[in-house]
Amino acid sequence: MHLLTTADALAVWRGTATGVLGLVPTMGNLHAGHMALVERALAQCDRVVVSIFVNPLQFAPGEDLDSYPRTFDADRAALEAAGVHAVFAPSVEQMYPHGGASATTVHVSGVTDMLCGTRRPGHFQGVATIVTKLFNLVRPDCAFFGEKDFQQLMVIRRMVEDLCMGVEIVGVPTVREDDGLARSSRNQYLGADERRRAPMLAAALEHCRERLEAGARDFHALEADGWARLVEAGFEPDYFEIRGPELQAPQTDMRQFRVLSAAFIGRARLLDNVAVSVPAT
Repeated sequence: MHLLTTADALAVWRGTATGVLGLVPTMGNLHAGHMALVERALAQCDRVVVSIFVNPLQFAPGEDLDSYPRTFDADRAALEAAGVHAVFAPSVEQMYPHGGASATTVHVSGVTDMLCGTRRPGHFQGVATIVTKLFNLVRPDCAFFGEKDFQQLMVIRRMVEDLCMGVEIVGVPTVREDDGLARSSRNQYLGADERRRAPMLAAALEHCRERLEAGARDFHALEADGWARLVEAGFEPDYFEIRGPELQAPQTDMRQFRVLSAAFIGRARLLDNVAVSVPAT
């Protein structure tokens, strides 16, 4: 496995990479959710590069940039054992040579004006900017993103379509613990009691999914019920919303929905969502 830390080294390696090239962008601290992306990429592509970069541009002031878990040695070992062909782990100076504050940025309209986009100003601009940079440097044929961060997946798909990037964006289903909690690097922030209560986020989403599949269409009441379930479980909800399959406003005659929520429990902000498919009658 090749370890690449500069754009020049990446360009040399990219010149030798034959066949279909897949990219898995990460911020490191890899867990089973990341490795599911890697496994999918290895199954679908001839060569796979995984990027590890904690992107300062997608953290708002006061968020956990400085404390975000960094486990590079363990990450590198896991990726080598999995059979990844290259790891791209650049410095902040390499990715933002003129500084993040004055960097050229990418803004994706519409799909960012809701949910996490309004709760974390600038977050998706940071995501879109770093992914654009990675696409320009790696020049992948395919890139792999988890459905746990569903709005992020939709932002990247819109950006690729709007900017004619020609990269296939592959969404990979959320990986969960046995009790339903979505795998996340921020789960490490949970204390013992918080970890015990954390699966209630997935449970609230599942309850809403079941109600929608049973025919309930009072979206406001369903969202209020989900919010109340989270509060009762000790969360501080950020949002609990029902959307269409591409995050549009829900309509009563839709047969597909996406229920999404973000909520704080202790210092951890947990994010999750479920797809809803209403059976034909």
